[in-house]
Amino acid sequence: MLYLFFVVFLLLIIGLLSYKLYQYSLIILNLEDSIEDCLDQLNERYQSIGKILQQEIFFDSVEVRQVIADIKQSHTSILEIANKLTNISKVKSEAKKEDS
Repeated sequence: MLYLFFVVFLLLIIGLLSYKLYQYSLIILNLEDSIEDCLDQLNERYQSIGKILQQEIFFDSVEVRQVIADIKQSHTSILEIANKLTNISKVKSEAKKEDS
């Protein structure tokens, strides 16, 4: 009788842990989708800013030069953020390849 009680108890714990694991896996999948969407948006902004930075400046003002410098810094920041986010997935994929 005692063994039956422990088996039922352990099955309940396994069921609860499986449910929580399912919930956390859904959270991780949703987070991954959100990160991919953000990376797509960052890539679009990066390309757009890159096109703007390639154009010549015809107005020689301190304010305009400051805005261009800010755009260049934003351009670099977008690239760094995208690289950091993709490096996280590369580390995970490299670990999977090593396990295989």
